Amino acid sequence: MLVKIGIVLMVGIMGGRVARFFKLPNVTGYLVAGLLIGPSFFKLIGEADIESMGFVNELALATIAFSIGSEFLLEDMLKVGKSIVVITLAEATGALLVVFSIMFFLFKQNFIFSMVVASMSAATAPAATIMVINQFRAHGPLTRTILPVVALDDVIGIIFFGVAMSMAKISAGTAEHSLWQIVSRPVIEIVGSVLLGFVFGALLSFIGKNARNKEELLASILAIIISASGLANLLGLSPLLTCIMIGATLVNLMHNSNRIFSIAEGFVPPVYLMFFTLAGASLDIKILSTVGLLGIAYIFARAGGKMLGAWLGAKAMDADEVVVKYLGLTLLPQGGVSIGLSIIVKQELPQYSVPIITIIMFSVLIYELVGPILSKIAIEKAGEINGLEKTKKQKKKKNENKKEKLVYN
Repeated sequence: MLVKIGIVLMVGIMGGRVARFFKLPNVTGYLVAGLLIGPSFFKLIGEADIESMGFVNELALATIAFSIGSEFLLEDMLKVGKSIVVITLAEATGALLVVFSIMFFLFKQNFIFSMVVASMSAATAPAATIMVINQFRAHGPLTRTILPVVALDDVIGIIFFGVAMSMAKISAGTAEHSLWQIVSRPVIEIVGSVLLGFVFGALLSFIGKNARNKEELLASILAIIISASGLANLLGLSPLLTCIMIGATLVNLMHNSNRIFSIAEGFVPPVYLMFFTLAGASLDIKILSTVGLLGIAYIFARAGGKMLGAWLGAKAMDADEVVVKYLGLTLLPQGGVSIGLSIIVKQELPQYSVPIITIIMFSVLIYELVGPILSKIAIEKAGEINGLEKTKKQKKKKNENKKEKLVYN
């Protein structure tokens, strides 16, 4: 197993270097490198290896969610909260309505299939976009909008899917649910995840204030993230939402929370590298021959719905012009959440699982490869690449000007 982990790391590093040579995001290189060593091509990493290294996926998604939570500073959210909620609702609903319309009206699929697959189109995988933002040190109106939108996006996606699954079971005659039961299931998952995340976030805030050194603090961060994710899985809650809430609680309760987030960032690069390389290895290229026009239509319908919804939402909220123009391009990656929802479909609606899982896995293959490139293009066109450096220089210049004025006076 250690040899396989070494192969994944080395191949991922080489993939990242090749991607940088062609001025592509590192994550694209990791995914392609993983695809090459996986079962689809050279078979250096098999399905059993990918499954045995599943802990890497859980840890990576947990740390990504934790870092997203740092953007939910209450003071900032009160200023832009309404805008973020409207934009996220618009882009998620846009994807759902366009996908459902294409499946149900154009391809004449039945109501249950169309509704479930449409509900699964709402969620966005934040990992690839976050990696692009970090790699290119992006900062600006677009970047500041992306992070809370992709976090809230998964909440809305889970609600859509929960309601769709309950309605599907009723339509299929496999269950009898009241309206309360249809609504309560996703609500319980979300509320439970938020409460669990708040408890662990408050605990981490306490530990952070009393930690003696960086080593102790790093171990505590890992212990909190891993324990919270494991407990969320055990309770049937969302590890992603739980870890987002840990980060959000920490940034609001702890005065110097940047110290914890910067320490956490120190150990994540190799975890991210392994995560995306293994994600590439798990992609099955054979699915291209079985997906057909339905899968291709889903790709374009979801992309069109998200971009249209994001444009309408941003326009309605009078958002910055770069947000109106380019936000939709950054919301296309689809991964962990959608794959998790596919497993639920397989368990609870087995009669529809094969075509739905085929379409979702095809979309993951396409969006995970193309999504990071489109995100980079959007951020580049918005003029936010190296935005962190520009912001630091501007702050430095302002401070220097203030000092000059004080000396002059």
